[in-house]
Amino acid sequence: MHYTLHQLQIFLKISQIQSITKASEELNLTQPAVSIQLKNFQDQFPIPLTEVVGRKLYITDFGNEIAQAAENILNQVDAINYRTLAFQGNLSGRLKISVASTGKYVMPYFLSDFMKLHSGVDLIMDVTNKTKVVKNLERNEVDFALVSVLPKKMKINRVALMPNKLFYVGSTELKFKNSPTKKKLFGSLPLIYREPGSATRNAMENFISKNKFSIRKKIELTSNEAVKQAVLSGLGYSIMPLIGIKNELNNGDLQIVPVKGLPIVTTWHLVWLKSKKLSPAAIAYLDFLNSKKQDIIDKRFAWIDNY
Repeated sequence: MHYTLHQLQIFLKISQIQSITKASEELNLTQPAVSIQLKNFQDQFPIPLTEVVGRKLYITDFGNEIAQAAENILNQVDAINYRTLAFQGNLSGRLKISVASTGKYVMPYFLSDFMKLHSGVDLIMDVTNKTKVVKNLERNEVDFALVSVLPKKMKINRVALMPNKLFYVGSTELKFKNSPTKKKLFGSLPLIYREPGSATRNAMENFISKNKFSIRKKIELTSNEAVKQAVLSGLGYSIMPLIGIKNELNNGDLQIVPVKGLPIVTTWHLVWLKSKKLSPAAIAYLDFLNSKKQDIIDKRFAWIDNY
């Protein structure tokens, strides 16, 4: 047999996603290239690795065993690379971080300088919804998670990073003749929500429930970026994290509408399981964060204090 590490990587990704198209997207390869490598890999085995039923790709039992072996081989290759760097005096390893979707405006700034200092450290950052972030943490699939609401019933350690402010916002193309009342803002204008389980949505619903507002028309979208684009287009209003609308405010495309009781203020925390055995790279990152986080906040996020 003459299979390559590249073929192992491709087959492992296909087995995890069970889709050639999606695997090619994640690997930044063309679909034909992935299909050719899969065929070349399959040709080296007398037993099928995959099967297609009703146009859907499935991994056979034998294929799952090969995928497991492929994962073990690739992990060993990574270990060899890390050990090589370690013997050269460089910090090495892998950081895996799960980030709530709005956190994509925050986390990169707290990682950039660390990654520049330690070229031997690989970063995997999964940007997803709050529910999946908590699951990733609970299953010990990541080193750290970035959340604005601390998960309940989990024994965790945490580092507070910075405040997360949520304001009522709308397009500047929509004008008010007079200062709008709460009844008008929440009872007459379309209100755009995030999907159920989102921390932003939970904060928004708690605020509305606490104030006993009656919502006339509700629109639901599945990402902060989608909500922002909908608000920009004039489709409706929303309660949104300030961190994600800096440019739109500066450009005059969005406006913050003053509402008593807003902003809602939570805190971004980097959290990890108390039972987690942190790698040298993860320990080094925590040391970096504790010593540099205030400098990063002052340099990158001082503008938040203006709102």
